[in-house]
Amino acid sequence: MLYVQLAIILIASKIFGDLSTKLGQPAVLGKLLIGIILGPAVFGIITETETLHQMSEIGVILLMFIAGLETDIDEFKRTGKASSYVGLLGILLPLLCGYLYGVFIDLSQFEAIFLGLLLSATSVSISVATLKEIGHLKTKEGATILGAAVIDDIVVIISLAFVLSFSGSAVSLPMILLKKVIFFTFAILIGWKIVPWFLKKFIKLNVSETLISAALIICFLFSAFADQTGIAAIIGAYFAGISISVTKFKHEVFEKVETIAYSIFVPVFFTLIGVSVQFTGISKSIPTIIILSIIAILTKLIGGAVGAKLAGFSKNSSLGIGSAMVSRGEVALIIASTGLANHLLSKEMFAILVIVILITTVVTPPLLKLFFSGKEKQIEKSS
Repeated sequence: MLYVQLAIILIASKIFGDLSTKLGQPAVLGKLLIGIILGPAVFGIITETETLHQMSEIGVILLMFIAGLETDIDEFKRTGKASSYVGLLGILLPLLCGYLYGVFIDLSQFEAIFLGLLLSATSVSISVATLKEIGHLKTKEGATILGAAVIDDIVVIISLAFVLSFSGSAVSLPMILLKKVIFFTFAILIGWKIVPWFLKKFIKLNVSETLISAALIICFLFSAFADQTGIAAIIGAYFAGISISVTKFKHEVFEKVETIAYSIFVPVFFTLIGVSVQFTGISKSIPTIIILSIIAILTKLIGGAVGAKLAGFSKNSSLGIGSAMVSRGEVALIIASTGLANHLLSKEMFAILVIVILITTVVTPPLLKLFFSGKEKQIEKSS
């Protein structure tokens, strides 16, 4: 029953999140691991129903919406160069290594390129939650990470469109590019001109909680618009948050959305990542999983860190920024599903990559905690 599953998810995620912090790790890690324990991989108490899946999607959208609300636009502009370095180097290294490994295991040229592209994807939703938890989301590093994630998404999706079009899939490359231009053009114009006007008009309605309703309408419409134009829905949610962050309603919206998100939707999102794990029939693929996991983690970590270092960040900050890009999350899962549907991934490789994606997601919070811990102590001393 849905209600029982929700109750179990909320109880378990809060308890294990607390336990994780007591062990010196981010609460996010405990919430991810309890999903594995509750899911089919271990006890099978929680199964991924369509309703829970939809709630999980709302969770990640709200998470990125909150990140947008907390973004300092001036800081975001100042970190444009750093974000470009981190985003592009964080793509090139995993793309090259993924391609070379694909060739090594006798994949076709297009399959090897696709594997490299998949490993180049990043999803910072887990990183956002961890950065928020350890107090680094509203920093220069946080702005760089979020900017790099947007660049990463654009470059990888457009590159994927090229691969699909040349590999014989029914994809119109000019249409793909046109949709991207349409999204960013309209997202900026709507966020600049229409969102402030809409908020002011909507709150005048003689009903309760008009402001938070208006904010959520903007969030969901931006997410849907992004999804329809081939951009990840989380990028749309992030842009929606940014568009509200420059209005006088920012703080009130942030407080209320955070309450809604973290009370139910975000715990469901974290837990269902673990629940989706299936370990059956992969014992013979363990060497491949280990090799791909090492490639996935090190290439993003090193690529992002080198980019940050070139932009002038310290060693620890650079490694922290690189580690924030490690999680592939739902973006890579979407790309993997596309590869399976277009015969660029075998079913066996798809199953392997799902595990690899999970591993990158689980290791990200401890890496962030490790590399940002020194800076966190400095912040505490100065405050």
